Amino acid sequence: MSEEPVGRDRDQQGPRPLPPRLDPRAGGRPRARTGSSAAGLRERDGRRRLVVGSRVVAGLLSVLLLAGSGWGWYLGQVADATVNRTDAIPAEGNDGDGEAMNLLLVGNDSRSNLTEEQLAELNAGTDSGINTDTIILVHVPADGSRASFVSFPRDSWVEIPGYGEDKLNAAYAYGYTDADAESEAAREAAGAQLLVRTISRLTGLQIDHYAEVDLLGFFELSSVVGGVEVNLCEAVDDREWSGAFFPAGPQTISGADALKFVRQRHGLPGGDFDRIVRQQVFIAGVLRKMLSEDVLLDLGKQRELVQAAAESLTVDEDLNLLQLAEQMQSVTTGSIEFQTVPNLGIDREGDASIVRLEDEATLRQFFSQLSTEPEPAPEDAAPPEAADPADVSVAVFNGSGTSGLAASAQDELEAGGFPIVSTGNADSSDYERTEIRHAAGDEALAAALAAVVPGAVVGIVDDAAPGTVQLVLGSDFNGIGQAVDAPPPAAPAEGEDARTAADTGCIN
Repeated sequence: MSEEPVGRDRDQQGPRPLPPRLDPRAGGRPRARTGSSAAGLRERDGRRRLVVGSRVVAGLLSVLLLAGSGWGWYLGQVADATVNRTDAIPAEGNDGDGEAMNLLLVGNDSRSNLTEEQLAELNAGTDSGINTDTIILVHVPADGSRASFVSFPRDSWVEIPGYGEDKLNAAYAYGYTDADAESEAAREAAGAQLLVRTISRLTGLQIDHYAEVDLLGFFELSSVVGGVEVNLCEAVDDREWSGAFFPAGPQTISGADALKFVRQRHGLPGGDFDRIVRQQVFIAGVLRKMLSEDVLLDLGKQRELVQAAAESLTVDEDLNLLQLAEQMQSVTTGSIEFQTVPNLGIDREGDASIVRLEDEATLRQFFSQLSTEPEPAPEDAAPPEAADPADVSVAVFNGSGTSGLAASAQDELEAGGFPIVSTGNADSSDYERTEIRHAAGDEALAAALAAVVPGAVVGIVDDAAPGTVQLVLGSDFNGIGQAVDAPPPAAPAEGEDARTAADTGCIN
């Protein structure tokens, strides 16, 4: 790792490096805990959190199994009695509107609680101080029907309240080291609060809850679920760094191998960006396993999962795990989306390598759309009843680039009882999709034509004469009575991974 300064003074007059034990870019061990909070935070003998986002999410989403029964109530009591608590949500500087729930999943890359044997088994190297390497915002709408996971690269160049611009993973360290407190628990809470304020300012969202997890908890949890299936496009050999050594293709990993899989960044084409995708894919695999019958029908495994998750988690003081489970009980793997915050890629800021995020307006729009709940469909929005073909006047336009297609479509339509008012070429011969265009109020006429051209795009246009429906033939047209060819998948927007928890395609 590079030895580069990560901070600025409060007055922003120049760089102020953190102490080596707290510097995200330097080695060193944090001090052992010396105190406890009045809120009942447990002493953990100097434990820090080595986090990969998948471990946090796997722990939190284990509680999806809790809702809906006396057994669920019992498991909820087990979780609440075991989970660690911290005062992570600040009273100020955390603002936003809406009824959706936003949960910040965080992990600190520390090995201070591991034995030498465990370090060797996990190929975890040496302790690297307080270093929030994984930061994921989870957005859940009020109805719990879906969930969006947005990953933030650790080197994102952001505004840290009170400290100026710096890498995102320095926020926790600043809050921790500058806390006016003697207890370890209070310093950790201060670090979490500054990170929450930083993310809230960046996104324009209120962060409602906070969670982090430790390395041993992840190790145990991934083993309890019986391993997770992942799919690599190419074989990887990163034994020198992360320890990752896997063949190409689908495979099931757990324990130490799971940690190596999500930690690898050397030798990957996208570096840290590919590591983010690895984390997201592993989270998806854990979710698929948890929602499978192997877990849902095994009460003993449910209790093991809840116990392992609760022991590894530290959450904010107000997070009710059973209520979270109830809020998310209708979510499915296909409705869990993974994205990366919109960014411009790798850049330089002085001597530091950073990830340059999109401008503030673009980011605010992105997160505003993320937090906008879908409009409910009107109860009376039934599709219009199709008119009789004899009442539908059709103008046929050939935009496919295939000569004579409009004439053949005319013959087929007339054979089906549709009167044709005109045929000709469209304004372009590059239409990929077949379109049915109509004037407002002619929905029943368009429905009749759409019934014999399944899959065509149907829409209202201003230049359509009332009473006449336009059929624009695209390259996907296969003839009247035949479905058009399926459209190609849309390319993902920049900064997004276009992946759900149901996806099992190969990755780097």
